[in-house]
Amino acid sequence: MLFRPSLCNSSPDSSSPGLQLFASSPLRLFQPSYLPSSFEESTVQILGYGIQSPAIILWIGTKSEEHIYKRALVSLVTISFLIRGVDKIRGDFNPFWFKDYGSWLEYSIEKDAAFCMCCYLFGEETRYDAFITQGFKSWRKKERIENHVGGPNSVHNQAYEKCQNLLNQEQHIETIVIKQSSQARTDYRIRLKATLASVRFLLRQGLPFRGHDESEDSNNMGNFLELLQVLANQNEAIKRVVLENAPENLKLTSPKIQKDIVNAAAIETTQVIISELGDAPFSLLVDESRDISIKEQMAVVIRYVDKRGCVIERFLAIEHVADTKAQSLKLAIEAIFFRHGLSMSSLRGQGYDGAANMKGELNGLQRLIQNENPSAFYVHCFAHQLQLTLVAVAKDNNLIDAFFESVSMVLNVVGGSCKRHDMLQNIQDAKVVDALDSGELESGQGLNQKTSLKRPGDTRWGSHHDTLINLLLMFSSVVDVLEIISDDSTSEHKGSATNLLSVLDDFDFAFKLHLMRDILGITNELSKLLQRKDQNIITAMELVRVSKKRLQMMRDDGWDSLLFEVHSFCNKYEIIIPNMNDMFVGRKRSRRKAELTNLHHFRVDVFYATIDLQLQELNRRFNVVNTELLLCVACLDPSDSFSAFDKEKLIRLSQLYPNDFSDLDRVRLDSQLSNYITDMRTNSKFFGVKGISGLAQKMVETKRDIAYPLIYLLLKLALTLPVATATVERVFSAMKIVKSRLRNRMEDEWMNDCLLMYIEKDIFNSIDDETIMQRFQNMKNRRGQL
Repeated sequence: MLFRPSLCNSSPDSSSPGLQLFASSPLRLFQPSYLPSSFEESTVQILGYGIQSPAIILWIGTKSEEHIYKRALVSLVTISFLIRGVDKIRGDFNPFWFKDYGSWLEYSIEKDAAFCMCCYLFGEETRYDAFITQGFKSWRKKERIENHVGGPNSVHNQAYEKCQNLLNQEQHIETIVIKQSSQARTDYRIRLKATLASVRFLLRQGLPFRGHDESEDSNNMGNFLELLQVLANQNEAIKRVVLENAPENLKLTSPKIQKDIVNAAAIETTQVIISELGDAPFSLLVDESRDISIKEQMAVVIRYVDKRGCVIERFLAIEHVADTKAQSLKLAIEAIFFRHGLSMSSLRGQGYDGAANMKGELNGLQRLIQNENPSAFYVHCFAHQLQLTLVAVAKDNNLIDAFFESVSMVLNVVGGSCKRHDMLQNIQDAKVVDALDSGELESGQGLNQKTSLKRPGDTRWGSHHDTLINLLLMFSSVVDVLEIISDDSTSEHKGSATNLLSVLDDFDFAFKLHLMRDILGITNELSKLLQRKDQNIITAMELVRVSKKRLQMMRDDGWDSLLFEVHSFCNKYEIIIPNMNDMFVGRKRSRRKAELTNLHHFRVDVFYATIDLQLQELNRRFNVVNTELLLCVACLDPSDSFSAFDKEKLIRLSQLYPNDFSDLDRVRLDSQLSNYITDMRTNSKFFGVKGISGLAQKMVETKRDIAYPLIYLLLKLALTLPVATATVERVFSAMKIVKSRLRNRMEDEWMNDCLLMYIEKDIFNSIDDETIMQRFQNMKNRRGQL
């Protein structure tokens, strides 16, 4: 029977009463009942296991024999036949020999023989020795044991030295490998953390990772490697394990590793968003746009109410779509929902632009989704509708249309070349300096910033208003540039500049410039408020109403103030002011002679007509305000001590969401509404609450969301309704930064991951390095281990 030596050189603690077992698994069969009653005070310690047969090596001792121990190789099968006496073990083997030769002597109960453990393992030249082959049984010839030991250089002592080396754990290969493995793990962790730090910075800034030449002798290895080099130069611990000091097969700098780390971070970021959403109802915001590589990309944003009662809009994904048909978009949305574990049944709102494939009543995307989920109500983007009103005014009113054409021509001639653009800037800078010297302008931080003429666009919200503001500020400089171009005989724009000078030097242009500035100023404020992420449908409706009221007030009372401002402007720039009582003479000859005064023309044909057209378009575009859904939602408004409260309409609102309110819930809702309105109107904590957003947050703060859960659910559903797709538009703005002209070959998944971290920086920053590293490590088998 062969065995391996024990790695335990210490004796058992014989002072402990009762049986003591120090093994892990094989000795669970070994119970105190297997020992004779005479060994209740014995101490047993496991020292090793048999090699060729299941066996264990035991120390056995008693309190009275603190320094004398018997060691035996016992079969697991015959555990109950463990020991038959304290002083003797089968035959005449003397247990006291363990005291003198215990470091190498072993006794076999089965063979009733003694063996030399050291020579058995390492004594290759002495295989004829009985202590190795048959076992020593000459119990009365102790001198044979001494002969076996021999002198200092005997085979036994050489084997004994080798055995001691084997028993020395610090010299074991396994120990050395463990130490090396521990150091390798430490180095790998430092290297991975430094790589992740570089990745984090580049993702937050939307910067590219790779360079054109990433070789070690390159002057610019790319943002990622250069940033990693900076970290190494600033930290010796990092420098020791990265780049040229890292193993060739574990540098963690390859593009594949970079993409895996970014993907791990994207998964963790998305999981935080999905976890924050939970099982709450949400709305869907979708739009499409082409990227720099002429690929149609569909951006998906979800809108929901978090646990604090705040409205949240989060970017979820951007997906490449082959076409923009409604059915194709729906399939792409379903695929995104499936990847993130979202259900179409939880959808409670849709927000898109006015394209036919999105808002179509029969086959549009909103109709396809509503056929599957009737509670997913569609709301046309308010900001988009507002922009359409401006476009309609410019297109349907010939006078205003001609005005914007003149503005566009001014921008083309004055800012059409770098030379003329620089000329305009230099002239404007000189005028600002003169105005500061003369005291016309005040100096201070943020004042008198450099401005330029912005080109308006039908799809860029607020661009028309910004253009008119800058044209007013730079009017004299624009006139000076046009005069220079007109006097330049070599300029191909000489004729256009001359014609534009006559247009700008006309009272008609100055009047329309100020009129449209004021009208667009009202709608531009509305546009900016509608683009807020936390905007809600009730506040949006109120803002539209306020804008209509301001336009009506301008129509009723704004003529005199506008005319006075236009006269001041004309006097400043020496523009001839016509007599309002004189007959109006148009630029074009009319087929019918109509005797109209200048006052009638500017006040009725221009002032009234433009404002009326704007009001008409606002009423037509925002007719959604009068729908049953929004009329019911408006009853949640806390303004004026909940003056809009209407129990019947709120119960009707719950009927519009059959999946959220059962018949029993509506009965309970009736009772809750009575208690709720009394509580709200008498509780000082709810005095002065602004909007349903503030109401939802205050209810969470005061635990009223628990007291009135059904009413709070109505609030969440109202807040979930989308207002504008501004967040989706911001995704496309970010896409132009991340997927730029130099990065036009980005893969779709890579762009999606980079965009997610760039847009949702707050969530990305909240995820600790260890979480991302563990996700990266578990994605596949890695050479390095954390």
